Amino acid sequence: MELQCKVQNYEWGKKGLLSKVAQLRKSADTSFEVEDHLPYAELWMGTHVNAPSIIKATKENLSDLLCRHPEYLGNEVLRQFNQLPFLFKVLSVSKALSIQAHPSKKHAEQLHAQFPEIYKDPNHKPEMAIALTEFEALCGFRPWSEIKTFISNISELQDIFKNIQNTDDGQLIQEAFWEVLNCSKAKILDVINSLLTRFKESSKSERDFLCADLVEKLHSQYPFDNGILMVYFLNYIKLRPSEAIFLGANEPHAYLFGDCIECMACSDNVVRAGLTPKFIDVNTLCGMLNYEGAPSQEKLYSPLKEDDFSVIYKPPVPDFSIVQIEVPASEESFTVRERSSASILLIISGKSLIKTIYGEQTVSPGSVLFLPADQTIIFDNFKDPLLIYQALANV
Repeated sequence: MELQCKVQNYEWGKKGLLSKVAQLRKSADTSFEVEDHLPYAELWMGTHVNAPSIIKATKENLSDLLCRHPEYLGNEVLRQFNQLPFLFKVLSVSKALSIQAHPSKKHAEQLHAQFPEIYKDPNHKPEMAIALTEFEALCGFRPWSEIKTFISNISELQDIFKNIQNTDDGQLIQEAFWEVLNCSKAKILDVINSLLTRFKESSKSERDFLCADLVEKLHSQYPFDNGILMVYFLNYIKLRPSEAIFLGANEPHAYLFGDCIECMACSDNVVRAGLTPKFIDVNTLCGMLNYEGAPSQEKLYSPLKEDDFSVIYKPPVPDFSIVQIEVPASEESFTVRERSSASILLIISGKSLIKTIYGEQTVSPGSVLFLPADQTIIFDNFKDPLLIYQALANV
């Protein structure tokens, strides 16, 4: 069942056909008009009420179809969730997203109960990003020794932290993080201006140590924002295509640039604290974070091999997993294996004839397919390599 999926035009998205989101959406539907000045930030695939997918042939919401045919979900998905438990996306990021984290399931329910106008979703939001292009992000706290080195050697930071007396490493990092995000705008203006002046007078090695290029880039996007200084606390990661990061509950992060596949629990639950014009909640964020430090390479999430053409990214949550399928043009056909969960497939590259119990049709880059549990698809008659991502419940 081919799906028609909705695009979100958030202002941080890549514009026009520079956006992978726009490219895929246009490829799947030639009548879709792409405007050069508009940002095309996200493609949503699933049943979330903010942008529900519809069955292309019947114009019925996928969620309504699943209400009529709950067996399509699969027995275990039906038992655990009683709905499609994941939200599948493509992101095209031109401008940094907010410094943010996602609450645990219990905390999400509490926030929703206390502040329903702010936190409108009671579900947790663990998520995974798999790079389609080189993808830049801040992810998790740096090793404490790295953060302490920045604090010790950057006089501008020391001025913010002069009231911190704690000598315990973990408590020091936690208090310093809080101080930066709660620092007055006047003080942040002085600190950023001093850093920008210092960068101009610095050698290349000193600029590299000070993360000057990244600070300057974030300042150009969000001038004098407290969140700019998070580069001295959080790991800066550049993912190559097919590399992934998993963001569990209470993990601080910010996507900075590039295109990626993203999958998450079916939620839109975010606590923000910088690099955003949206509502920020510094105290809630600081109180919920995991402050354990780790090297950036430990943030990479490796998949498991399933067969010669498929690997699966299986995070430690039941809500979702992602299969990456790469089939060379030399193959005559490829059969997607049966799964006990309903799934959504997105074709990234390659044009093919597909065969299912519903018949035959041609799919191309941008085609999105819903596959009920315990069913399969045969990809046939393709002349170019296929790249496909499949989202399903991790049950």
